[in-house]
Amino acid sequence: MAGRLDATKLPPLKALKGFEAAARLESFRGAAEELNLTHTAISHQVRLLEESLAVALFVREGRAVKLTREGEIFYPVVREALGQLLSCAEILRRSGQSRSLRVQAYVTLSIRWLARRLHRFRALEAGFDLHIISSILDGSFDESLADIGMIYTAKPLATHLHWIPLFEARLTTVCSPGFLAAQGGEMVAADLLRVPLLKVYTADDHWNEWFQSAGVVAPSTRSSIGVDTVAIALEMAMDGEGVAMVNGPFAEGDIKAGRLVQPVDHVAQAPGGWGLACRNDLKDDPRIQVFINWMKDEVARYSNN
Repeated sequence: MAGRLDATKLPPLKALKGFEAAARLESFRGAAEELNLTHTAISHQVRLLEESLAVALFVREGRAVKLTREGEIFYPVVREALGQLLSCAEILRRSGQSRSLRVQAYVTLSIRWLARRLHRFRALEAGFDLHIISSILDGSFDESLADIGMIYTAKPLATHLHWIPLFEARLTTVCSPGFLAAQGGEMVAADLLRVPLLKVYTADDHWNEWFQSAGVVAPSTRSSIGVDTVAIALEMAMDGEGVAMVNGPFAEGDIKAGRLVQPVDHVAQAPGGWGLACRNDLKDDPRIQVFINWMKDEVARYSNN
């Protein structure tokens, strides 16, 4: 019998994809484009690895990056390990395709939108199990992890992926009624420069886009608290800790219930949108078609409410 692995000593596994792509392409921007992530997300993944390993893996040379000696040692090991995982996953995936459908979704989307509607999916008696997989490091569709993903993207997907649009990307600010009252009860966009902003570090560009669309020149540094999911930001906003940014249908219930309010009557249109992504060779799979049709019905139900 194999001995116990000390999982606490493993590097952050989610970050290995970004490292592998950046090392192979010698570019953080190239890796971001290949994985449909932001440059910031790739930089964060590499930083997590470097902090975990206590070594530098890259040296920056302008826009290009080169592996350090430690990076050159690490890269072939990561490449081989990911290749073996991918090969084994494909074998297992094919063997279990008829029994389940794996759906990847953001943590916030899973908690605040998808989970509240799954009782209607169960009523369909689709003939297979639905597995919801939530990722918190980034929002790219991971085809090695899921059959279909409900994601937000501001970039075109890779050509081997199929895309079904669901929601527009609309940026809305929210805070607690008590927080707004403490600011005098009325705010304009520029007022948000002097209050704590609850920022999701992988979507910091959304605040810049919102301020720009409101005609406000925002400094590069602002009073902010960084978190890794919108769900956390919304909980903190309801506790009066600051103003959160919402991109998607995640706060409507709390706004209707009076737990959250919009401090500024301004909504910005962000690039991209929310939708479903799957591989082209799987888009006609009966399980995926059942889920896509159900999701379209749910979006229509939500839009009509």
